[in-house]
Order: sequence, then C-alpha cells, then structure tokens
Amino acid sequence: MATTLSRLSKIAAAILITSVTLNAFAADLLDTVKARGTLKVAMEGNYPPFNFKDPKSGELSGFEVDVAKLLAAKLGVKPEFTTTEWSGILAGLGAGKYDVILNQVGITEARQKAFDFSQPYTLSSAQLIVRKDEKRSFPTLESLKGYKLGLGQGTNFEQKAKAVPGIDVKTYPGSPEYLADLASGRIDAALNDRLLVGYLLKSANLPLKAGATFGDVDKIGIPFQKGNPKFEAALNKALDEILKDGSFKQVSFKWFGFDVSKAPSAQ
Repeated sequence: MATTLSRLSKIAAAILITSVTLNAFAADLLDTVKARGTLKVAMEGNYPPFNFKDPKSGELSGFEVDVAKLLAAKLGVKPEFTTTEWSGILAGLGAGKYDVILNQVGITEARQKAFDFSQPYTLSSAQLIVRKDEKRSFPTLESLKGYKLGLGQGTNFEQKAKAVPGIDVKTYPGSPEYLADLASGRIDAALNDRLLVGYLLKSANLPLKAGATFGDVDKIGIPFQKGNPKFEAALNKALDEILKDGSFKQVSFKWFGFDVSKAPSAQ
C-alpha cells in the first residue's frame, strides 16, 4: 500500500510539473498572430465614423478600420475583421473569438481587471447635445439633476451619468433613437463622445446642436487577453511607429479634421 501511494504521489507530482512547464511556455498572442498571419480584430461595424459598412461597396470602412490596417502592417500580418454587437464584444474577447477590439473601448479600472490594454490611441471627453432652441444652461453633468438625459446603453457615459444622483438617465440601443427623442422633447439632453457629436449632428439632420464639454479626458485603448507581454510590447511599438511616421495623423485628419491622439485642449 505504501509503495502504491508513493507511486501515485510521484505521478501526481510529475503531472503538476508538466502542467506548470506547459503554462510557462504557452504561446504568447504575438506568436499565434505571426504564425496565423492575421490579426483578428473585432468591432461593431455600425459605429460611424469609427467603423461601419460602406453603403456603396458593403466593405468595412472608418477610422478604426484604417488604424487596424496600419497596425497589422507594422506587425507584418493582415487584419481579419469580425463585427459583433457592443453588448457582447468584450465577452467575445474573453472567450478568445478574436485577438483585439478596436471600437473606442475606454480604458477603465474595471476593464483592466479583465484585460490588458495598449497605450491610448484616442483622447476625448464627454459632450452634451441639446435642442437648437434650448435656453437652459447645462455647463456640467451635475446641472442635469432633475432632467432626462439620453445616452447609449453600456457605454462609459451611462456609468458616469448614473453616478450623479438626481439625473433621470434614459438608455438607448444607439444614437438614432436618443437623438429622435431629444428632437421631439422626450428627453432634455443627450451625451456622447465629443469626437462623435459633430458627425452625429451632421448626419441626423435634426434641430439639435452641440452643448458643453466636461469631465475627465477619456483614454481609448486596444484590449486583449492578459498574459501576452510580447504582444503588448509589439502592439505598443506599432502604435508608436504610426504616431511618429505621420500615418496615424493622416487617418485622423481624414475622418475628424484633427489629431485624435491629442488631448481635447491640444486639438
């Protein structure tokens, strides 16, 4: 019996050592991407001007599509795009359905517990949208206490607005819905990223205007699964290169008319 137990102990120890060894030499995401020859990129695909399907060609287009192509080229691979709804995009990353997300994912403390992020590639802040005939002043988020505020469900703005007691927060699937409610008077204001506000107002063609900007600068990065230091270093190097060689700035001006890697005060 003692001999049998000893043998079992040795087998268990061997299995444990083998498991630890395999984990220690598990392929970094960079190795996987290089071997595959593609970088799997997830985005919504209906979030213009960041990423959307061109109505004429049906091909994915937008700022983040262009950025993904630049980064993939620096990594020596081709981008492979997947479109999915925002509500499940982070869960898909956690399940390994794709390598990265380029979809204006804010770098938050909660998200950093689940994923690693690249350095920020977009800096922005919150901005209100109000009706053109609005006479009331909403200079801060706190000034909206007692009023109805519309915004996208599951966004950073939802968390920020709900953190202020007294604001009647109304969430929507997307901007078309809350802009329509704002124009019709069902809500008092809407909240979105300042990079999007100008585009939304132009494309919506509704009696609305841009309101105040406020709050901290939002840092947008590229999330990926934890435990991939080689990939993280390579991704940040690729970002540094496109920022320095002017290709990122060219893409940024193409879609926004200014460099979105700079803080709002520097734009």
